[in-house]
Amino acid sequence: MENTRYIIEIATSDFSTTNSAVEGGADRIELCANLAEGGTTPSYGTVQFCREKFAIQLFPIIRPRGGDFLYTEEEFEIMLSDVKLFKQLGCDGIVIGMLNADGTIDIKRNGLLVEAAYPMRITFHRAFDRCKEPFEAMKQLIQIGCERILTSGQQPAAPEGVGLIAALNEAAEGRIIIMPGSGVRADNIKMLAAKTGCIEFHSSLRGKENSRMEFIHPAFVNSAESYSNNAIHPEDVRALRDALNNEC
Repeated sequence: MENTRYIIEIATSDFSTTNSAVEGGADRIELCANLAEGGTTPSYGTVQFCREKFAIQLFPIIRPRGGDFLYTEEEFEIMLSDVKLFKQLGCDGIVIGMLNADGTIDIKRNGLLVEAAYPMRITFHRAFDRCKEPFEAMKQLIQIGCERILTSGQQPAAPEGVGLIAALNEAAEGRIIIMPGSGVRADNIKMLAAKTGCIEFHSSLRGKENSRMEFIHPAFVNSAESYSNNAIHPEDVRALRDALNNEC
């Protein structure tokens, strides 16, 4: 696989982390808010500014809240509105995921989001890892027009789900992209590529950096929430690429 063109997608949480991911050589951005909750829909202003500043592929997540992936009709209407707004901003794609209460794919409403998003491309996020029948779910997502599935192989992290990821990638037969994500790091991405045959990988590389605030209120001196910010280091993004390029 010496000539394989690997794709690195980085999940970012704001303009600063997006800027760092782009500097590090990411191929695509999954733009989110609240990554600690698994990612929620970023603000219109954040998406607009990132779209204006970066030529990179930009895929905002469409998720109105944290928690499960069973949405009310009102929440669906919010999602539909966000899809239309991000389409107007010229985003390259969106990231979606809706389930039924029984653990099956919500085919109807996911399909409506796909239709509304066209010609933007569609990634189905890790709601897939909570579905009941992954191979049936994959067939359904192909049918409604999704381009890729982000998955950890129905385990908390991709290295633990490597067997299912490999089986999904084989069964996909090129009809949909299987993209491992969750826990993907420079020290395991080569293994994931070798064992799954996947060529796209997703990582958040989440870190923290100290606030530049000069005044620290004594009542909040130990509050990480008050005096640290999300951070991505460009060299960590480059390390993912280097690990793949050094594959034997």
